[in-house]
Amino acid sequence: MICDQILIQQHGDENQLQLTQRELAAPGQGEVLLRQTAIGVNFIDTYHRSGLYPLPLPSGLGLEACGIVEAVGPGVETLQAGDRVAYAGGTPGAYATRRIMPEAKLVNVPRDIPDELVAGTLLRGMTAQYLLKQTYPVSAGQTILVHAAAGGVGQILCQWAQGLGVRVLGTVGGAAKAELAQGWCDAVLDYTQPDWVAAVRELTAGAGVPVVYDGVGAATFLPSLDCLTPRGLLASFGNASGAVESFNLGLLAQKGSLFVTRPTLGHYTANRAALLACADDYFQALLSGLVQPTVGQRYALAEAAQAHRDLAARRTTGGTVLLP
Repeated sequence: MICDQILIQQHGDENQLQLTQRELAAPGQGEVLLRQTAIGVNFIDTYHRSGLYPLPLPSGLGLEACGIVEAVGPGVETLQAGDRVAYAGGTPGAYATRRIMPEAKLVNVPRDIPDELVAGTLLRGMTAQYLLKQTYPVSAGQTILVHAAAGGVGQILCQWAQGLGVRVLGTVGGAAKAELAQGWCDAVLDYTQPDWVAAVRELTAGAGVPVVYDGVGAATFLPSLDCLTPRGLLASFGNASGAVESFNLGLLAQKGSLFVTRPTLGHYTANRAALLACADDYFQALLSGLVQPTVGQRYALAEAAQAHRDLAARRTTGGTVLLP
């Protein structure tokens, strides 16, 4: 079976993304052959490409997709040809027309959720799920702070939090994204402006927030500590503005015995039961209308480099997908 796949031979800029053809072997023990119908593009893909998160080379890219099972290998127990499935996480390599995948990493997709929406939002939706319900379980009546509120994770996280009765303060980088984020935030601040921390304090009557969900990284990390209540938690789950630099742990004591965590989806879905529970909770949030994310950009598989350029330049909103 021949498939088209985007590979990188070395780390670097978008020009390293090359469309190639390769022969796929038949699925082995516990594996299935998946024909992919839509592929998600995420910011972490740019880290894998650039080498910020190095990969063994040559390597594929991409962590999520939706598709149809075409064949199953020996030992597969829960899937059969024709099943509609998706995955988010695991070994990079989703930028492909077909892929061999372990059964254990796949989840069945409800009939009423479109392929593009699943592929473009599953990783983000599962990220929002573990942040809101596991890293720091929010409660109705609380006020929280979410950075990059107009982004893919931010859109879902804010909508979901509001649906749970939480007041959401969101930050964005610029006026255009501020207008977009108004749809799912109770107040929107621009983190590129010098007064945004003071605004958070003003909006919370000086108390601050119990949790900050931060996918921006370097630009917002230290100021976010000044937004927290004593014993508050900063969940730093992304580096859109660059990696967070080392800092003096004494700051956490000085600013209120604060907590900081750097969570990843893989650790929250490390076993089959946790994966299924996380994905199902997100699917139910979609089906109920509690969250209504959008897929803002679609590219052909061969246009993966342009998708990366647009993502890095912050020209995207909501989910981004490649179409095989």
